[in-house]
Amino acid sequence: MSELFPTSVVGSMPRSQFVRDLLAPAHQSELSEAELTRRIDAAVAYIISLQEQAGIDIISDGEWRRLSYIGIIADIMDGFERTMVDGLYWHTVIAPMESKSPGLVAREAAFLKSKTDRKVKVALPSPYLLGQRMWDPERSKSAYPTREAFMKALVPVLRSELIAVRDAGVDVVQFDDPHLCLFVDERVRKTYDDADREVALCVDMLNEILDGVDGITSAVHLCRRNKGRDGWVGEGGYGPIIPALQRLNVDQYVMEFTIPVAGDLAVLQELPENTMVGLGCVDCRGEHVDTPEEIVSRVEKALEFLPPERIALNPDCGFAPGNAADIPIDEAYAKLANEARAAQILRERYG
Repeated sequence: MSELFPTSVVGSMPRSQFVRDLLAPAHQSELSEAELTRRIDAAVAYIISLQEQAGIDIISDGEWRRLSYIGIIADIMDGFERTMVDGLYWHTVIAPMESKSPGLVAREAAFLKSKTDRKVKVALPSPYLLGQRMWDPERSKSAYPTREAFMKALVPVLRSELIAVRDAGVDVVQFDDPHLCLFVDERVRKTYDDADREVALCVDMLNEILDGVDGITSAVHLCRRNKGRDGWVGEGGYGPIIPALQRLNVDQYVMEFTIPVAGDLAVLQELPENTMVGLGCVDCRGEHVDTPEEIVSRVEKALEFLPPERIALNPDCGFAPGNAADIPIDEAYAKLANEARAAQILRERYG
């Protein structure tokens, strides 16, 4: 990426009630397919323009076509059952997956590209994350006898989506795997018989998806889960998973460092020298809107360990990764606008 300190989002943007209603199955059944598409297209065009107005360099469609960032797999493949628990939608694999809408993410990306002249990114869930969230020991075992079997069945599906996204001209593809990042937390690691094997499995499957696919910047997003105003789940610095990250075949690590439990920035110098870091320098959870000066200060701390050309700016996580997130859209806009202002200050200082 040619310009120093490119700015981006992690993926999801806050969904207004209008967008939530459009995505709700009950509301969708009331509209024709053509009318539903027209309204969602209009909404997505708006969130694209919002990011442009904020000054963001690499934008997404806000994931406004999705109920959640992992639920997209149930739109691509059959074999999932959707249920509502406490007002939230959950998907569970209950039958062997069969292709339903291959290339769906690429078709979404084509609309995104048609509405902006800026670089674009899309996000895909990692197979390890999907296995953790969508496989149930009782309800799923007739389809896939083990969680690992389900994860491995997802690898060719996600590789096909990656290739279609690349062929659609997307600039950045980001694999989301907050569960990988939870292995920084000793409490989480103790719940597994062999935590290091789990981490290795996650990395091996991502590398299998990415192997030989060039022509697109690949990234992995690592966070300690985003609970919005309620904070996070895992705690601890990235040290325990650095050996795994060194083995991961990606061009960029999208990492959170704004929250106080994210650990020491010194780990950045242990990442491969040919990679970039999407530095989480903007809070996406709390009400406080980080000032440009606060953001600049965080980036300058990272500059003690990385040269300017290896740093991109982004929030810690998406603003609305799941269907329960409730961050005001104007708050997200203000944070992104200050992210862009901070990048301009940094370019003037280090360009």
